[in-house]
Amino acid sequence: MALKIVADLCTSCGDCEPDCPTESIKPKKGVYVINADTCTECEGDFDKPKCLELCPVDDCIIPA
Repeated sequence: MALKIVADLCTSCGDCEPDCPTESIKPKKGVYVINADTCTECEGDFDKPKCLELCPVDDCIIPA
């Protein structure tokens, strides 16, 4: 399981990066990306994915 960021919707605000418990969110070419190999959708850390809670843009972060 993993999430991905829709590049066309990402505003590069950076709100999601610091609170990712697996450090799976990094900037790349002006937007943020989620490493699918390390993203756990916060399972075991939070009830819901933290990035979804923090992202100010609806539908910017979706299932991969």
